[in-house]
Amino acid sequence: MSTTSNTTDIPAVVVPSHPTKPATPFSEEAPTKKSESALKSFISGGVGGACAVLVGHPLDLVKVRMQTGGASSNSVFGMLSTTMRNEGIRGLYRGVSAPLTAVSPMFAVSFWSYDMGQRMVKAFGQRGMTEEEKAAPYTLSMGEICMAGAFSAIPTTAIMAPSERIKCLLQVQANEVEKGGKAKYSGMLDCGKNLLKEGGLASLYKGTGATLLRDIPGTVAYFGTYELTKRELMKLQGIDPNNGQLSLSAVLFAGGFAGMACWGIGIPPDVLKSRLQTAPEGKYSGIYDVYKALIKEEGYAGLFKGMRPALIRAFPANAACFLGVEVAKKMLGFMD
Repeated sequence: MSTTSNTTDIPAVVVPSHPTKPATPFSEEAPTKKSESALKSFISGGVGGACAVLVGHPLDLVKVRMQTGGASSNSVFGMLSTTMRNEGIRGLYRGVSAPLTAVSPMFAVSFWSYDMGQRMVKAFGQRGMTEEEKAAPYTLSMGEICMAGAFSAIPTTAIMAPSERIKCLLQVQANEVEKGGKAKYSGMLDCGKNLLKEGGLASLYKGTGATLLRDIPGTVAYFGTYELTKRELMKLQGIDPNNGQLSLSAVLFAGGFAGMACWGIGIPPDVLKSRLQTAPEGKYSGIYDVYKALIKEEGYAGLFKGMRPALIRAFPANAACFLGVEVAKKMLGFMD
């Protein structure tokens, strides 16, 4: 995705910093900040999720193959080249139907949950304030933003866990087919039906605990880094964070940096999750069993398998995600 001129402005997501009391005394002139529509956050998150998948899926494919032992090369770009040569463009998007189907609603739920989390911590922070004080502008602290981010991971996992299970199985299956093996699943729906038939919902949701272990600290880093980076960029550009607009290139940078922060923290539990979700039934008793086996066989370096493609993917995919979110919010401004 090309970065357009810095003169292209889109509205900033206003992230308030928590004072115990309003920063300025209430007055008749003080503007009351209207909350964004929860439905707008939901739709915008879905748009951002679709953008993230379309940009980042080829590198996600490489990451999973590295983590599960299906890598044909130690080089990220070598694997991309080999996949493109052997399987064409369709090979780079192997298993994309599961994340594309699930990621739009998943990101929709994530951004909606983050919005709800912000409202919850704001309500908690305004305890004991008068109605006049509550009407004044209120800014969330970075700690409160991180708490809202952590909350967003919980409902999102309900969609994330089965989607990740199906996606990983399809990507690992592609490795086996490439080596001459036989495909067990014909596609996303067939994979889901087989998992339900073999082990019910427990099989479909295998790895949910590992997903939460990855996503709670990951979303803290994700939303916290994005909002902090935006604030600092606004300071550098002399923009009022309550009323100003951040340039397109600044949004891309903040979103990309947030994605890298998220995956920098999330890779070790993601490795464990991928191993657990793609292992034959009965191989591991749980995530701790996966951890012990991995450390014994590969050492601590095994926890960081797939780090390179994850970080390379994180910047463009999440830059695209937040760009999609911000543009959608601008277009849906009438919903506030």
